[in-house]
Amino acid sequence: MRKIKIIITSIVGLAIIIALVFFIFGFLKPKYAGIYIDTNPTSTIYIDGEEMGRTPYKKTIKPNEIEIKLVPDSFQLPLYPFETKIDLVAGVETVIKREFGETEELSSGEILSFEKGIRDETSLSVITIPDSGKLIIDRKDKAFTPHKTSAILPGNHILELSASGFVDKEIQVKTHSGYKLTAFVQLSKVAIQNNEEFEVATSAAGVEQGSEKVMVKIKSTPTGFLRVREEASSIANEVGRVIPGKTYILLEQDEKTGWYKIEFNEETDSKVIKSGWISNQYAERIDSNLEKEASPSAKKS
Repeated sequence: MRKIKIIITSIVGLAIIIALVFFIFGFLKPKYAGIYIDTNPTSTIYIDGEEMGRTPYKKTIKPNEIEIKLVPDSFQLPLYPFETKIDLVAGVETVIKREFGETEELSSGEILSFEKGIRDETSLSVITIPDSGKLIIDRKDKAFTPHKTSAILPGNHILELSASGFVDKEIQVKTHSGYKLTAFVQLSKVAIQNNEEFEVATSAAGVEQGSEKVMVKIKSTPTGFLRVREEASSIANEVGRVIPGKTYILLEQDEKTGWYKIEFNEETDSKVIKSGWISNQYAERIDSNLEKEASPSAKKS
């Protein structure tokens, strides 16, 4: 009888120890936060100043306040980068979506983030740029931003946002019980096209001006260098790098992307590369004839 009691006591004690270990392990186990970033066009992602990859980007990292910078691929005209700070919460995913424009005002996007709320309560907060935007929830409930409500069920919802002089935007969100979802939405201004500027920007200009070569100067970049690629695309193979401040002969400009083809000598193990493409977002044309006309020494006496 005594042996049975000892065995039972041992089993119960062992069970308690195992349960305690699992509890402590679960309590001390680090919890991670999720982040998802998607942009149009594709962009390079920097988190706390470090290049992390390209969009679309999905990752789980330690909960913390982080600084994000998104540098878009450049097409015919330079696009405006995006920077923000977000607080990542353990156990939930923060979503960032961005549509790049030529300026901050012509760009749009949304940041969807969660924070712990009241147990069994579902809440939604919508903030917009510009302020006092019109909000329609699930095609029926109307309000103006900023707007906060707890009268919403967990699940998928559609938010329609509009404001005078801005492009309408529709986004889909998913609310969760016990969490507050904050949707920060930026609307883009309706672009007003200046016909004269459009004609000048789209006029085909020769690479050579008279007998003078046109040069391009490399501008400052977030990385301290600019990649040279085989083709006029950010996904083309990298063939070398150039340094901000240096100038190169312009050979060609791509009509679709606006990228520059430069005279570029780079030796590899297998071949000598004599030219390559660079993004026009980080380079500017230097026309020799224009410089001479502006110079006092170029004027006729």
